[in-house]
Amino acid sequence: MKRKLRIAQLATPWERVPPAKYGGTELIASLLTEELIRRGHKVTLFATGDSITKAKLRSVYPKALYRAGVPWTNSTWPMLHVQQCFERADEFDIIHNHFNYFGLAMGSYIPTPVVTTYHGDFETAEKDPSKRAILEKNKRMPFVSISDDQRTHAKTRLNFVATVYNGIDINAYSFGETAGNYLVWLGRITQKKGVLEAIAAAKQFGMKLYIAAKIDRIDEPFYKEKVHPLLSKRHAEYIGEIGLHEKARLLKNAYALVNPIMWNEPFGLVMVEAQACGTPVVAFSRGAAPELVQHGKTGFLVHDVPGIVRALGRIPLIKRAACRKNVEKRFTVSQLVDGYERVYYRLLT
Repeated sequence: MKRKLRIAQLATPWERVPPAKYGGTELIASLLTEELIRRGHKVTLFATGDSITKAKLRSVYPKALYRAGVPWTNSTWPMLHVQQCFERADEFDIIHNHFNYFGLAMGSYIPTPVVTTYHGDFETAEKDPSKRAILEKNKRMPFVSISDDQRTHAKTRLNFVATVYNGIDINAYSFGETAGNYLVWLGRITQKKGVLEAIAAAKQFGMKLYIAAKIDRIDEPFYKEKVHPLLSKRHAEYIGEIGLHEKARLLKNAYALVNPIMWNEPFGLVMVEAQACGTPVVAFSRGAAPELVQHGKTGFLVHDVPGIVRALGRIPLIKRAACRKNVEKRFTVSQLVDGYERVYYRLLT
C-alpha cells in the first residue's frame, strides 16, 4: 500500500475554489483537492480566503481578486499568494501548481518536487515573448497536459510527464432523457469561443439559443459591439453568468450544446458537462474536441456554420444515454485523481 502524501495545491488567487460561477481551473482544483482528502492524503490548498474546502486553507486575500475588482495588471497579490506556498515547501512531499508562470519561476529553486498543470493554451501563450521565455527557462520541470492535443501546440519542448483529462462530479449533473427545443452556448464571451458563429447557426436552424457566459472587462466592447446587437428573445438570449447547478438544469433537457470554438482549446469542460446531462455536442473539430466528443455517437465534429446546421438536423440520431456513458467511462473525478496520484508517486520515486 502506497504511503499517504502531504500535498500542496496551488490554485489561482483570481477566483474562488470552487468557483461560484465560471471558473474551470478552480473547479478542477476543488474536485482534485477534496477527493485527495477523501483518499487519506493531507492537502493544503493555497487559494482565496472565501474558498470552501476540507483542506487546510492558506490565503493572502479574503476573497477572489477578480470579484473584488483588483486589476489584472500592477498587482502584487499574485506574487504574495505564490510566495506563501513556496516558503512552506518543506512541509510537503509535492506541490501541484495550477498557477502557471508564478509557480514555475519559484518552483525551480526548491528541493520539493513541483508539477505544473498548464490549464491554458500554449499557442496563445508563446506569442508573448516573456511567457515563452519563462517556459523555455523552466522546460525541464514536470508538466501535465490536460489533453494530448494541448501539448502538440507547445513550440517549447516541455517535459510532459502525463496527460490527465479533467473530470467532473457526475452526480452533480442530472441526466435528461428527452431533448427540449432549445440550444445552449456556455463559457466566456470572447471572439475565440465562437459565440457569433453559435448565434448564426441557431438562427439558420430555427431554434432558440440560450447564452450563459461570463464577460470579462476586456471583452465588454466585443459584447456591446458584436454580440448584443444580435440578441433577441426569439433567436438568441443572453441569460448571464451562471453557476454549476443552474448550468446543469439548463443542459439537462437542451436539444444540443453548440460549441464552435475558433481556437485550439486545450480541453473544453462544457462539452463534458453537456454529455453528462445526456445532451449531444456539436463542436468545431479543433483543439481537444475530438478527444472529448465521439463523432456520430455523442455529437458531431464539424468545420463551419453550415456544418453545424446540418449536424443539428441529425441530433435525433444520437442516443442521450451514450453521451452520459462517455463521461462515466472517461471523465469522472475518480479518473482525474487516479491520474494525478500516478503522477505524484512517479515523481517521488
